[in-house]
Amino acid sequence: MAGSYNRIILVGNLTRDPEIRYTQSGKGVTKFTLAVNNPRNKEETTFVDIVAWDRLGETCNTYLKKGSNCLVEGRLVIRSYDDKDGNKRKATEVVIDNMQMLGSPRDRAAGGDDAGFNGGAPVAARAGGGDALGDDLDDEIPF
Repeated sequence: MAGSYNRIILVGNLTRDPEIRYTQSGKGVTKFTLAVNNPRNKEETTFVDIVAWDRLGETCNTYLKKGSNCLVEGRLVIRSYDDKDGNKRKATEVVIDNMQMLGSPRDRAAGGDDAGFNGGAPVAARAGGGDALGDDLDDEIPF
């Protein structure tokens, strides 16, 4: 039997400001929703729930705002739970381990006070520590 692979890359806009909460053990978890448009059908939009943990979650909470355009990379998670009335429910989310802010510095400046972060260059953040702020991304931009 062949192995399996669970990887998702999405580009879209935040539908609301991210919300951060902390578990009882003190881990930060940030949630937000990404609106992803279908390039073949401009009227079709998919709304995807995104979850970011620990330092990546704190970065998302600090620098992303409603309307921000970003790329996220992670894995699809479908979990089951019982709601407050005892009904079985399912939640589909993407747990991310990489996020990159997109758009021009001018777009980010108009959306909030994050324009000065990293000198206005594209901002990338990865889970698992370290400052992966995308310093080498300038070489990959085709314009």
